[in-house]
Amino acid sequence: MSRQPGIAIVTAARAGDPAAVDRLVAGYLPLVYTIVGRALEGHADADDVVQEVMLRVLRNLGELRDPAAFRSWLVAITVRQVRERFRNRPPAVELDPELRDPGADFTDLAITRLEFSGQRRETAEATRWLDEENRELLSLWWLEASGELTRDEIVEATGLGRQHAAVRIQRMKGQLETARAVVRALRPPRCPELSTTLSGWDGRPGALWRKRIARHTRDCRHCAPAWQDMVEAERLLAGMALVPLPPGLGSAFGKIQINTVPGTGTPAANATVAVQTGGAVTSKVLAGVLAAGLVTGGGALAYAYREPAEPPRPAAVVAAPEVSTTPAAPSPAPSPSAVPTTKSPSPSGKATAVPAARSPKKGAGVWRFAGAKGALKDVGAGWYYDWGPADDEVPGPAGVEFVPMIWGAADVTGATLKRAKAEGDVLLGFNEPDLAEQSNMTVEAALAAWPKLEATGMRLVSPAVAFGGDTAGGWLDRFMTGAGAKGLRVDAIALHWYGSDFSAAAVNQFLGYVDAVHRRYGKPIWVTEFGLINFGSSPRYPSDAQKVRFIKGATAGLEKRSYVERYAWFGLPAVGDSVDFGLYTDADSPTAAGKAYRAAG
Repeated sequence: MSRQPGIAIVTAARAGDPAAVDRLVAGYLPLVYTIVGRALEGHADADDVVQEVMLRVLRNLGELRDPAAFRSWLVAITVRQVRERFRNRPPAVELDPELRDPGADFTDLAITRLEFSGQRRETAEATRWLDEENRELLSLWWLEASGELTRDEIVEATGLGRQHAAVRIQRMKGQLETARAVVRALRPPRCPELSTTLSGWDGRPGALWRKRIARHTRDCRHCAPAWQDMVEAERLLAGMALVPLPPGLGSAFGKIQINTVPGTGTPAANATVAVQTGGAVTSKVLAGVLAAGLVTGGGALAYAYREPAEPPRPAAVVAAPEVSTTPAAPSPAPSPSAVPTTKSPSPSGKATAVPAARSPKKGAGVWRFAGAKGALKDVGAGWYYDWGPADDEVPGPAGVEFVPMIWGAADVTGATLKRAKAEGDVLLGFNEPDLAEQSNMTVEAALAAWPKLEATGMRLVSPAVAFGGDTAGGWLDRFMTGAGAKGLRVDAIALHWYGSDFSAAAVNQFLGYVDAVHRRYGKPIWVTEFGLINFGSSPRYPSDAQKVRFIKGATAGLEKRSYVERYAWFGLPAVGDSVDFGLYTDADSPTAAGKAYRAAG
């Protein structure tokens, strides 16, 4: 891990020491630049985002209670600013490749300045082929793999629970591996059939062409070796993390001057701070109020950017807004209720309590967020799970059943199975074993491990395949055939379903799949993940109206089907990267989809 300013420097900077602020900015600027650069892939806005991150850090430094948490706090701010950059662009408009600065392409800089070669270079080139959301996660995971960040810091920065973060990282790594195969296949001399496949390609990396090229490499004898002999990315990235700053960016944050009480050297009650900057990172004016009595003990901290062609001039001083010190009145405590309620207007204009529909079938996939327990109660869930063997990370409210899961092969241990058994009577099997980026288990490995799950004496729900649960010869079909031949017990079938058709037809498409899986195996069904997400193109997520229509129709159909024992929306939190499909932003604030799901059952 690189040497970065420690707690003493953070504490001094928070107290207004200008030298400490200088050291703090200089010490952490490479980390911020590396995260933003990889997430935005060298887009021209990257420098602006880096500067905005540092401005926000300085502006809010006085609010940081624990100096030891500075790095986690900084990384979380960085991730939020990256997401803000994407959120503020026009809908359905991708980053314009023409806006990229060829001289400052982040991947090229990383390859050149970190002296990448061989498979390290190949991995760096493959990052251009990742989807937007995976590039953000890659920027953090790369730093974890190289020793610059911890998994706890990634969890804190992304707002994901530990288990969900692990799932997301595995999916990202799977896409990175695919992208590495694509990079290899595109190297000359190319396969003649691949050249034909590439007819019409404009040469720009993208999801559609990544999938087409990858599909060709899997089916082509000439290109198949592109998937062989890949060194694990974690081994390649050790010690290859922080990319040196481009010329100018480091000098964008210059000397910091704090006005002090004459003759004392201490900050004045109305102290101001001027940051004199040089460097030509951007032609935009970079100015803003950085603190109001936070860093300097009561004054305003002003930052002004000077065009390099202009003569020196004093930094602008911006008056700090007054901050009220009167504590807000505490919110009244909610009255106890056996049934969660929401308010809606009555004909008389007064609010009336409307109970959430409670069904033993209705549940949710949950990862850690601040409102998990309250949201589970408010939505009327009968059960939930968090992809783990115990509810330590996401404890639920009384009366809502937690169902444990043995996620993959590494969890088939005596200790983990004992924890799961202590949680209840039902055990969920392996998570998407048919995907390399998930539990990635062969049918033979799953069958070999199954007797250990059976030995718990719990009711067993099958492994949940990502797709093809109704397909003859598919992963689940071969597992069930093998279980029957070996006399293994499988009490119910788990399935996942995600629809990319956001029209009214989605309801029947989903329910038709559920029916087909039941017909094939004749066992009770647990739908442990379902939703509307288009993983392959844009728009990725449906509108609120489309989500509400689908939830109403799908849940009504599931409730009517006696063989459907449980169903769980993916997922409960609508925070961080799940704002577009989750149900709750906090304990009692459902999204439009959350309101529809709360009424289900």
